[in-house]
Amino acid sequence: MNVSVRRAASHLPAITRFAVFVAIVSWGITPATAQQQQQQRSLSFEVPKNNSAKAEGLANQLAALSPRVDQNEAALLANCAYATVSRLRRQYHMFGTPIFNNFLVYHGLRKRGYCYQWTADLLVALDALKLKTLELHWGEAYAGTYRENNCLVATPKGQPFDHGMILECWRHMGHLRWNLVPSDEDRYVENKKYAQRVLGGSAGQSASNSNHRVAFEKSTIAKTKAGD
Repeated sequence: MNVSVRRAASHLPAITRFAVFVAIVSWGITPATAQQQQQQRSLSFEVPKNNSAKAEGLANQLAALSPRVDQNEAALLANCAYATVSRLRRQYHMFGTPIFNNFLVYHGLRKRGYCYQWTADLLVALDALKLKTLELHWGEAYAGTYRENNCLVATPKGQPFDHGMILECWRHMGHLRWNLVPSDEDRYVENKKYAQRVLGGSAGQSASNSNHRVAFEKSTIAKTKAGD
């Protein structure tokens, strides 16, 4: 065996060991990286313990809307929704009935708590997830009247509004309620323009207060979202 052959042979074990090490590391880590990151993001939301089963149920129902819905994204949306609503409930200091809470907001005893404010704050939180297989819509019933109510609707990407899941919390005093659009007691329709306003930052507190006629809302402003 000449010198060059012996040198090559002496380096072979080290190279082989390194290749095996890289293969083991890649096999054990790379395929799971995306899933682990998604799970970590889901676990970062503080879902109240008494809502854990409800969040899981919502995730399952969202995933069942279409085979194209990613189950991790469905869980992410559900966890974020329950955690966000819990946080908003503390921030809004909900008290009494939904209508009485509107009365408190109207008289300046609460800063926020109208139905569209719940919906706007929840929309901003969920939109930040940047989901790929689910999308969010602004829903409204009885728009422009004192009975107006607003909600979010989550649908599989590209699916019609009426095929989605309602996410609403004002009627239940800051406790998340969800059901399919066709099964709701009210007839909700989509308002894409107002959703864009909220996400564009042009529907802040002063703007949102000037575009609705919900119960106990200030009657000095009569613009409706539909006309924007």
